[in-house]
Amino acid sequence: MVFWEGYVSDEAMGTFAPIVVYWLYAGFYQLLPPLDKYRLHTRKEEEEKNLVPLPKVVKGVLLQQLVQAIVAHGLFWLTSTSDASGITIQPSIPIQIVQIIIAMFVMDTWQYFVHRYMHQNKFLYRHIHSQHHRLVVPYAIGALYNHPLEGLLLDTVGGAISFLVSGMTARTGVIFFCFAVVKTVDDHCGLWLPGNIFHFFFQNNTAYHDIHHQLQGTKYNYSQPFFSIWDKLLGTHMPYDLLKRAEGGFEARLLKD
Repeated sequence: MVFWEGYVSDEAMGTFAPIVVYWLYAGFYQLLPPLDKYRLHTRKEEEEKNLVPLPKVVKGVLLQQLVQAIVAHGLFWLTSTSDASGITIQPSIPIQIVQIIIAMFVMDTWQYFVHRYMHQNKFLYRHIHSQHHRLVVPYAIGALYNHPLEGLLLDTVGGAISFLVSGMTARTGVIFFCFAVVKTVDDHCGLWLPGNIFHFFFQNNTAYHDIHHQLQGTKYNYSQPFFSIWDKLLGTHMPYDLLKRAEGGFEARLLKD
């Protein structure tokens, strides 16, 4: 039994919980003090390099989440396996764990190839993907700031494929999609905080993705949101040094051959 059972359906939780988690987790980062000694870029760099104001970023994210909610609702409705009493038999915990791992690899695969193609195709980059890169210095709330078409193809369709291929139920989907949202927000937070478990368990982390957002690094580190496998297999992995800046904070610096 889960805490929401009896109050709201798994399908509703799968639709709206990731949106709520996004704003809670991104809002947590937004409300933190400046934390200059943990930033990957200075506040001056963020103000000078970013080409879109925060209100426009918020509107863009809300638009993408509206589309995601509509698609998620339809997906859960079409794939529901509940009986006449509205009960869905849930797989065992080990099976759910395997399903989540499968979904992670499927999502990584989809996002790597779509993301990479959006960089390599000049038309798609100029008219679609460049919107996300207007945030040269990423921050948490901007994690899902994308062109609406990119949000649909990269995140919404990618999530739907991951859900379908893994065979998970809506209840397992709540866990997977909320985890994916938290990981994506963390990758864009712009902070290298001590004790961050994502930095410990994932090579694809805040600094790894920061390299991709740097102007000289946009042809590398396409992998998101979980692993760096495809970058390493296909020669787009860019190693980096994480250096302390004299004035405080850190810098993820590319290590080119």
